[in-house]
Amino acid sequence: MAKKAKKKKHDEHVDESWLLPYSDLMTLLLALFIVLFASSSIDQEKLTKMSNVFNEILTGGTGVMDHTSVVEIPNTAVDGVSEEQAAYLQDQKELQEIQERLDSFIAVNELESTFATKMTDEGLLITIRDSILFDPGQAEVKQDYVAIADELSKILQLDPARHIVVTGHTDNIPQNTAEFSSNWELSVMRAVNLMKLIIDNNPELDPKYFSAKGYGEFNPIASNDTAEGRTQNRRVEVLIQQLVQEDGTKVNE
Repeated sequence: MAKKAKKKKHDEHVDESWLLPYSDLMTLLLALFIVLFASSSIDQEKLTKMSNVFNEILTGGTGVMDHTSVVEIPNTAVDGVSEEQAAYLQDQKELQEIQERLDSFIAVNELESTFATKMTDEGLLITIRDSILFDPGQAEVKQDYVAIADELSKILQLDPARHIVVTGHTDNIPQNTAEFSSNWELSVMRAVNLMKLIIDNNPELDPKYFSAKGYGEFNPIASNDTAEGRTQNRRVEVLIQQLVQEDGTKVNE
């Protein structure tokens, strides 16, 4: 009996289905690298043309950031302070420096009982009691104290120049002498004589910045009912005017 031929065993089939998604993945990665490479390789000519177009539209320059237009903005404020306020504050600072010089002069010469300084809405006010400058009922400055006017003339040499107002005041005791028939006349002449002495002691001072006036007994700073009050009222004031008002307006312009 013939033998049946044995069937050969077939080799096991290898599953290669994974190759398809793998090849797709590789294709995608290749495409990604191509895109990245292309985007990193910039055409300089195209960039230049694009730059020129933007410059013609925006600035007219030769480069994207060349010749940009700068608009100057007026410096209206610094640290929240307007130009007007800054000018006023600077003027006040200069007046305070003058006050410091005057206070030093007063202290060195031990004049605290007869001299005083203070800042006012109009400027720096120097108050001088009449007893150190004048004899009772007289308008001529005592010879022994002419040096005070000389020192004042140096301090009042300012740059820029400021208007100086010298004002005379008296108490309410009536004045009726051969020289002065009223306190008005006495107060005015005391102011004029002190002013002239200050100007004469310093040729650098310009007289056009000086003026003198008198109030007589009509602008007291203390009661005339007491001797001390009357002493305070008999005075001469020297006002160094400010150059800039608080609102920024320049004085005397």
